[in-house]
Amino acid sequence: MDSFNSKVLCTRAEALLKSLIPAIQQLCASDLQLPKDQQKPAIHQFLNTLISGAELVKYCESISAFNVFRRCRFASQILKLEEEIDGVMVYIPANVELDARSLNAVLKDLYKELKPPDISRTLNGFIQQQMSLGNLCQSTGMEEANKCSYLSNVPVKSRFYAGLERPVGDLKELLFQSEVTVVGVHCMGGGGKTTLALAICNDPHIKGYFENVHFITVSQSPNLKGIIEMMWEKIVGRKKPEFQNVEDARIQLKQQLSCQSKRTLMILDDVWSRAHLEELLLEAPGYKTVITARDSSVIPRNSCTRLYQLPLLGDEDALSLFCFSAFGQTSIPCTADANLVLEVQAECKGLPLALKVIGSSLNAEPHVTWLNAKNKLSLGESISSDHEEGLFRCLKTSIDLLDDFGRECFLDLASFPENKKICADALLDIWVYVRKLERQDAFMMLWELAKKNLLNLVSSSGSQATISYGNASELYFYQHDVMRDLAVYLGSQDNIVHRKRLFMPRKETSLPGEWGQMLSDRPVNAQVVSIHTGSMVENQWYDMNFPETEVLVLHFSASKYFLPPFVKTMKRLKFLMLCNLNSKRAPIEGLDALSSLTQLRSVRLEKLDVPTILEQIKVIQKLDKLSLSLCEGFGNIATFGNTNLQEFNLDHCSDLEEWPTDIYRMPSAQILSITNCHLVEKLPYDLGNLRSLRMLRLSALPALKELPASIGKLGLLEFLDISLCEGLKELPEEIGQLKQLKEFDMRECSRLRRLPKSVCELSSLKHVICDEKIGHLWLQVKASFVPDLRVEIVEPQFTLDWLDD
Repeated sequence: MDSFNSKVLCTRAEALLKSLIPAIQQLCASDLQLPKDQQKPAIHQFLNTLISGAELVKYCESISAFNVFRRCRFASQILKLEEEIDGVMVYIPANVELDARSLNAVLKDLYKELKPPDISRTLNGFIQQQMSLGNLCQSTGMEEANKCSYLSNVPVKSRFYAGLERPVGDLKELLFQSEVTVVGVHCMGGGGKTTLALAICNDPHIKGYFENVHFITVSQSPNLKGIIEMMWEKIVGRKKPEFQNVEDARIQLKQQLSCQSKRTLMILDDVWSRAHLEELLLEAPGYKTVITARDSSVIPRNSCTRLYQLPLLGDEDALSLFCFSAFGQTSIPCTADANLVLEVQAECKGLPLALKVIGSSLNAEPHVTWLNAKNKLSLGESISSDHEEGLFRCLKTSIDLLDDFGRECFLDLASFPENKKICADALLDIWVYVRKLERQDAFMMLWELAKKNLLNLVSSSGSQATISYGNASELYFYQHDVMRDLAVYLGSQDNIVHRKRLFMPRKETSLPGEWGQMLSDRPVNAQVVSIHTGSMVENQWYDMNFPETEVLVLHFSASKYFLPPFVKTMKRLKFLMLCNLNSKRAPIEGLDALSSLTQLRSVRLEKLDVPTILEQIKVIQKLDKLSLSLCEGFGNIATFGNTNLQEFNLDHCSDLEEWPTDIYRMPSAQILSITNCHLVEKLPYDLGNLRSLRMLRLSALPALKELPASIGKLGLLEFLDISLCEGLKELPEEIGQLKQLKEFDMRECSRLRRLPKSVCELSSLKHVICDEKIGHLWLQVKASFVPDLRVEIVEPQFTLDWLDD
């Protein structure tokens, strides 16, 4: 990367292209003198390829040294250029061939330099950058740690707010009025309501006045009982009881509030329905609520309520936000076309989300792309509070700047619910198994969309080194609800029967009526199907046929669920996600439909009872990957095994105590991740049978007492994570047999006091993450035996913030 920062490689490539292009031009001129039947069209095509390559190098030289993601995207285009050069090499005469081969070699070296050797560091830096620069129109979903009594799930403070000084002051003035208990903030989608709420959360006067500040996203399809349970845990500060229903939960929480005297501020963000709000609004001494909503009619009117309409940004603030998104600074740089920047910014009409997304989409783009964006924006309708289609047309400009493949990947985002953090692995699996991307390229696409603010990335605490091995279990994404609405809108333009994507825009109790009218008893062409309902029984599902479907995402909120019978028609299904958003785990019926899914490659299950599901899944021969999160029922599993699995992830499976021995009969497994399973005390000796493992995660297993000696048999293991295994007192001497081990994460293993002597034999080890108390031992190993070792000493930072949606 350092050599790339100096642009030496681009300069060398440019010089070779400049020397090669004239020779090929001369060759083309000579070729044109020949009879038509003797001419070689491939030579002329090759000239066009070289000229395009010269343009790529030119763009590369203009990219900021800090814009890692665009450089990496450029690397893929350089690789394509290399492949095209290889394809026409046979047509090049001998006097030109030497230069061409030299160019080819340089391009290969360039690609090696461009390709991130440590993709985890790139991602971690980007997430930190995204968090520090501020998701200006969106909650990050992470908590701010505070040493005082400020106990909340308030997101991390952004470092840059545009035009919020006056609104923050206005809102504080209202909140500090003794007679005011509810303040409703309203404006159109993307107007900055959430950003204002975050600014209020982090305001020092607010934190000094209120003893507790809580931030909860309600959304268009809320799980009301789950939200009240979250409110209980945050406000009351202890484990919630078993509530019978929403009304019971509300009554009990209200009783608890009446017994407290703490000044509390509750922020209910993104409220869509008056009926939903009435279930969540509470009254108690010292208790106040801020509500953000698009529609002011959602907010009740009474003597204790005040409405505040958030204005759009003025010209000066709008320009600052736009420039910050487009250039990384709050003013127009001297190298930019100032008039063009002002014209594009003006077309965003002061709407923060449009300024941020369109500015980001134009970051590092050439002048012609800016002109094209300006022309498209000028054809759209004006943005106003009563016409949000104008906002869609404005934001669509940023989607138009994506290539066809990027646009498809953006539309895939609508498969997941709004305002919910989703494990990035789910999205990456769609791109890998259905879009046919290599996993590293799928990561690059994820970063590209995040850089353009088309999605937001959030990392749970911990090391990001797992990403180097294709595992994104610690990475989450979510979308601003307007951006998801845009993805749904763009993906629903065709006739419902012929759409490539069939989405339910929001949760409903059952399937939309139009699906039954138009899709029953006929083949449906959708490649991606996303369904979000409540509890479903067998006869509630329509009789539909999905022969082309490769992605099925099922979200539900219920205590039991019947798998759609039409699943058996999805003969081409490659990715299945089944997620329960209810507070309790749910059993699944109708699982016999899974037996016909012979092409299934990846399955993701969340908050389910799994025994019968695993019995069905284990016979699917092409299954590569299985991920279980917040699932139970492992105590009832006698045997389980799928010999073809390459990746197996388990997280927060609370009743997992002992592994069925079949799990260790997976000769092809390369990744095994067992995290946050608090009852696991030991691992079988058979762990050593997983000879193909490259990555082993045993994180947050506090009851784990020891690692089996057979771990030394994992000769291909490159990454080992035992972080937060507080019960581990020592490492086995056999750990020194891991000759391929490169990354070792052992943060917060508080009882580990020494290292076995064999660690001195870990000659391939490049990176250790540990606490200060054992870091000095690793520094001794580095000084005497492993000079290339990087010892990263970190502070304790484990939280459960990622569980808060």
